Amino acid sequence: MAASEFNQVFDRSNTASVKWEMTKLVYGKDELLPMWVADMDFQPPTKVTEAIKNRMEHGIFGYTFIPPSTGEAIAKWLERRHQWKINPSWLQYSSGVVPSISIVIRALTEPGDKVMVQSPVYTPFFDMVKRNNREVVNSQLVLKDQSYEIDFADFEERLQEGVKLFLLCNPHNPGGRVWSEAELLKMGELCVKYNCVILADEIHSDLVFKPARHIPVASLSKELEQQVITLIAPTKTFNIAGLQASALVTPNPKWRNAIGEVMHSQGAFSLNVFGIVGMEAAYRYGEEWLEELLEYLAENIAIAKRFIAEKIPQISVVNPEGTYLLWIDCRGLGLSDQEIKDRLLNVGKLALEPGPKYGPGGEGFVRMNLACPQEILLEGLKRLQMSFE
Repeated sequence: MAASEFNQVFDRSNTASVKWEMTKLVYGKDELLPMWVADMDFQPPTKVTEAIKNRMEHGIFGYTFIPPSTGEAIAKWLERRHQWKINPSWLQYSSGVVPSISIVIRALTEPGDKVMVQSPVYTPFFDMVKRNNREVVNSQLVLKDQSYEIDFADFEERLQEGVKLFLLCNPHNPGGRVWSEAELLKMGELCVKYNCVILADEIHSDLVFKPARHIPVASLSKELEQQVITLIAPTKTFNIAGLQASALVTPNPKWRNAIGEVMHSQGAFSLNVFGIVGMEAAYRYGEEWLEELLEYLAENIAIAKRFIAEKIPQISVVNPEGTYLLWIDCRGLGLSDQEIKDRLLNVGKLALEPGPKYGPGGEGFVRMNLACPQEILLEGLKRLQMSFE
């Protein structure tokens, strides 16, 4: 796909799109421009859709296993893109990162155990802990100069409370931070010290903008390799979330066996046939498309930052090093979260994610999805400006 093709606007109605067809149900309003759910309004790489079409044309969709070639494609991708050499035998598969979080919580902790998060953070982190009857422990991130930092003194204090599992979000959603090697090492060393499992959600790892670089925390040392379970998926990178395919990378054989036991207790044995085909094709053939996508997303981010600085100076943005999500600081407006929401929905006709759903530290913020053609982006920015005039 040429970079210019990312400008093509597609009608996503009648495709059961959560983003475009459930907006009224979620927000209770008609005629909203949806820039909330984290999927892209771009077609995936042509070779992904071709691979799915070829498999479809075979016409027989019986019971399917995940072939070794899929694991080999993932391993080669991780080594090429992130300089992380894994053994394909470390891989297990699930329909998504959120189900994987639940599986790992069940496999490696007990009801009532403490699980640590770093808010503001991806909402299912809280949900999966609570729904599995574990206790959320929060070490809140610190916003400084429009970038998030870790309060390591607080981080260690929380670990001292007996935390069994730490949910790491890298790159960070919604803040867009790509944690540095030094930060990852310090978090990792503390988790080793207090015998805390690290569950690293790295679903946005391929969506990182230079000079930032994604570093898998498990790649930093042999000791951390055994302390970390890493969650990856092609779904955010290549806009194939509907195929429901992800992988867990678990070098620790004891933990891998425990995860496998939970999966089998739930009757989870494989992925759907098109998820398998799409995942392998994306990791084998999607790199050129991804490089073009990253250029387009970087331009969209630059457009949004300029527009907000010039047209809506009373709000500001957290500088995104990764993801296609813009975390917008609306605290300078002097409005409550409900007032911000009302302005966006009733004046701007714009559906954004409200900050408070990301936990403490999300108050006064909204999250905006920029992974769309620039025509839609500019319309969304105009609606954002209209909301706060």
